[in-house]
Amino acid sequence: MMNVVPKKVRGFFMPNPPDTMNVIIQEEVTGCGIAAVANVVQRPYAEVKARANAMGIFAEDERLYCETGYVRLLLKAYGIQSEQGEVPFVAWENLPDFALLAIKHHQIKDINYWHWVVFKRMNDLPFVLDSSPDATDNLRTDVVNMRPAWFIKLLN
Repeated sequence: MMNVVPKKVRGFFMPNPPDTMNVIIQEEVTGCGIAAVANVVQRPYAEVKARANAMGIFAEDERLYCETGYVRLLLKAYGIQSEQGEVPFVAWENLPDFALLAIKHHQIKDINYWHWVVFKRMNDLPFVLDSSPDATDNLRTDVVNMRPAWFIKLLN
């Protein structure tokens, strides 16, 4: 049974996240894609990084955070399927229960970049697993403060 203690977030009462959610923190500045996969599969960052490296995927490669192919390939290596394509974000209530989100979207020289996070809805309540070591809280309930650009629905 989930112990829920409400807290106020911008006028809305949100529960504290369940204790069963473990957030894996990225160990490299550009490691959010690897950490997002680690958060999806709930495996240590070092393990997922080693598997990614063995597949030729490295945190330093900007394709990890400006394209979706590497993250999808790494998810597939762990048996996680995702829907094809990226769906533009419209509203939190329109998100599936399990998805990768692209937040902090920006462009540099016409190339799109973003920060990968994992969205989960449990008991109709939204949570975001944010791997950033700079985040005040890595298990975020302040979804109204985030501005996702798009999402990828995770199927299992």
